[in-house]
Amino acid sequence: MTELPPLTERSAGAIRIGPRAGIVIALAAFLGLVAFFWPFLVAPGKLGADYAPPLIFGVLLVLVLCVVISEISEGGINSKALAMLGVLSAVNAALRPLGAGTAGIETVFFVLVLAGRVYGPGFGFTLGCTSLFASALITGGVGPWMPYQMFGCAFVGMLAGLLPRATGRREVMMLAVYGSLSGYLFGFLLNLSFWPFSVDPNSSIAYLPGLPFTEQWQRYLAFDVATSLGWDTGRAVTNFLCITLAGPAVLTTFRRAARKARFRAPVRFAAPKTEEAG
Repeated sequence: MTELPPLTERSAGAIRIGPRAGIVIALAAFLGLVAFFWPFLVAPGKLGADYAPPLIFGVLLVLVLCVVISEISEGGINSKALAMLGVLSAVNAALRPLGAGTAGIETVFFVLVLAGRVYGPGFGFTLGCTSLFASALITGGVGPWMPYQMFGCAFVGMLAGLLPRATGRREVMMLAVYGSLSGYLFGFLLNLSFWPFSVDPNSSIAYLPGLPFTEQWQRYLAFDVATSLGWDTGRAVTNFLCITLAGPAVLTTFRRAARKARFRAPVRFAAPKTEEAG
């Protein structure tokens, strides 16, 4: 078997995303946004019960995630990438209880961002789903909010793999800023799933069916700032510090593992040499 060339940073992606998988992910992104922004599309009680819209969209997200992961996995993931996915999912599931619940400190995102950066958007998307699913099973956090958390983390990991190329300190700083922004964005999206049921209807920041979009949007922004900004800031600061401090070492470790695994390296066999007759 001939010796293969060194694995470059560009070819380190652990999971391939073909054209068909890309289309499926784009459709999933659209459906995901619809699921998150349901309060602006469907009023509570319109589907038979106040809690029907988030439950229905939650089930829809689970089905969409299954389709996307199945599409990504079909011919795009091998045993080495699957093993890496299992290890990092277990690591993230173990890290999450160390910080969740204390001033918004979340320790699950920095590994997700760094892994998505090194192993590619397909790996980042899948890792976001499996990490939150494993964590929910361990901590007993299974509930209607879980599909929204899985989907949110899936896109945090995927977008990390789509960031522009950079090296050295510039790369670490870019990932740290992205991790911080994703901390705010994750909280902003997750709050949409329960906003209509979490505040007194008479409050000025409560969801009020029938209002024009601009007024409804202003109410939600006020709700997010008043109830979630401090928590999201804790998550954003945690992401920034973890990536800044541990990012260089973790990126080096992940890339060393990618070089050894050679996720995309084809196997080439050379014809055996025949011994010349004496």
